[in-house]
Amino acid sequence: HPSNGYDTYPPTILPHLNLSRQTMSEDTTTTTTKNSSTAKLEESPKKKIKTGTMEQSPASEWPEAWMMPDGDCQDQKAPNKREPHVPVTVEQLKDIGICYWKLDAAAYEYPKISVPWDPKDAVDPKLSQIRDDRGYSYADIITVHPDTLPGYAAKVKSFFEEHIHDAEEIRYIIGGSGYFDVRNKKDEWVRIHIKAGDLMTLPEGIYHRFTVDEADSIHAMRLFIGVPVWTPFNRPCEEHESRQKYVKGYLEEEKKVEG
Repeated sequence: HPSNGYDTYPPTILPHLNLSRQTMSEDTTTTTTKNSSTAKLEESPKKKIKTGTMEQSPASEWPEAWMMPDGDCQDQKAPNKREPHVPVTVEQLKDIGICYWKLDAAAYEYPKISVPWDPKDAVDPKLSQIRDDRGYSYADIITVHPDTLPGYAAKVKSFFEEHIHDAEEIRYIIGGSGYFDVRNKKDEWVRIHIKAGDLMTLPEGIYHRFTVDEADSIHAMRLFIGVPVWTPFNRPCEEHESRQKYVKGYLEEEKKVEG
């Protein structure tokens, strides 16, 4: 499937990312630590997501989320709330695999664009802890705005294609705002309004899409475990390994309960 543009942002500054897996994973290769009795192998952080020690934010800090109307979305940047309004709870978001932490983005300075950006440079202690807890070893920083993204209108439209990734998706919103739309267990669209300070992860294999809101600006950090994953797989992709993994982990249990 072709890239939707968001995952190769921006094309003019990404040629140097065509590095081999060996080159990109230099900092995450297996190392040997010796002690007096045995040599213990430490697993590379790209092998699996570590169990985090920082608790997710309380429900009161999570972003607002709601059900979207059925049918095609005519204006992707509009709120698109159902009538009457149907809010989505934090527990419902967690139930489909969403994780969330609230950080203080305004307290720290970040470049508008940096591809790549070394997550080891993080000075925010909360961001540093999340990075270490979950094994994030690569990052970049982008600004989606008409002045900074070539072909802005076409790119924003392409971001809105429904797709999955073959890895967890991590976004830390440094400034601006936008929407992540995710499919719930009934295959309905849930819209999550993300703003500055929101760090959210989407599980591997979940159907989702992204758009800026009516402010037309979002400043975001993308984090990865090991080699960055740029490729979206557009729906339908039910046979994809990552989609099957998500279905087994989050949707089949629901079917068993209903049965």
